[in-house]
Amino acid sequence: MRAILHMTVGVTFILVACAPPEPSRRDAAPAVAKDSQPRIPAIERGRVSLYGHEFAGRTTANGEIFDPEALTMAHRSLPFGTRVRVTNLENQRSVEVVVNDRGPAIRGRIADLSLGAARRLGMVADGVVDAQLEIVAPAKAR
Repeated sequence: MRAILHMTVGVTFILVACAPPEPSRRDAAPAVAKDSQPRIPAIERGRVSLYGHEFAGRTTANGEIFDPEALTMAHRSLPFGTRVRVTNLENQRSVEVVVNDRGPAIRGRIADLSLGAARRLGMVADGVVDAQLEIVAPAKAR
């Protein structure tokens, strides 16, 4: 603690500077074990579909060339570069993909997945499955 004395004609001021108070237990953030990861909430559940070879070599909405074997996804609103965990709710298999395109064009679907991602989810034969999307990492600022 530091006290500063300031005097003016007939009045004395004492200004005291001190450290802010410690937060109370009630205000403190809950302790989190170093090994535990915060639970990532599902951002969306719905039907996801496969889009594949017919778009190979074409330019995606973010300017990349579409590679059906890459682990990528088209989504209507997530920023390009967002990493998303997609879980097939029918078999619980999941894969991490990167948003690099806009879509799907078919009403009632929430995402289109590359062939490589669809293989990892075990959905190639079905083409469309119920899935859950979770953001793993937001898009990096440019």
